[in-house]
Amino acid sequence: MSPSPRPGGGQAAVRALQAALMAENTAVYGYGVAGAHFAGARRAAAVRDWVAHENARDTLTAMLTARGGRPVAAAAAYALPFGVHNAATAVSLAALLEDRVAAVYLGLVALSEPSLREFGAAGVRTAALRAAAWRGSTLAFPGFDVAPPSAPGTAARTTHS
Repeated sequence: MSPSPRPGGGQAAVRALQAALMAENTAVYGYGVAGAHFAGARRAAAVRDWVAHENARDTLTAMLTARGGRPVAAAAAYALPFGVHNAATAVSLAALLEDRVAAVYLGLVALSEPSLREFGAAGVRTAALRAAAWRGSTLAFPGFDVAPPSAPGTAARTTHS
């Protein structure tokens, strides 16, 4: 006999946690790319954000395991939405990574389990604040109208050079 599902748990919770984990894995990879183009305070900020995403990844992995889910493994590489060749495009990438993380955490906010909703809301808030720091401005509704990260191994769309 299988254990009874938790309120807001089950497959919807596992899918939302997996999506958040993928976004965090993508952010870890993306900050590795962006960070190579920074120096000084920007580099320190990128390292701080990179470590925060690693910590979030580890937390999500533990949450999935505790729910009986099998956390998706990080890919060796992720397709970036545009080429990153200098500090300006690296800043754009960092802001976009955070926007995408915020968007994915909204999936946790939509669940009925209060602890997952709270965790998701904190994730949206944190990502939105980091995005605002990189962008220099805030968005009215963080996470809305943002495309999710590309699946590992898919071709990158070039929108900047």
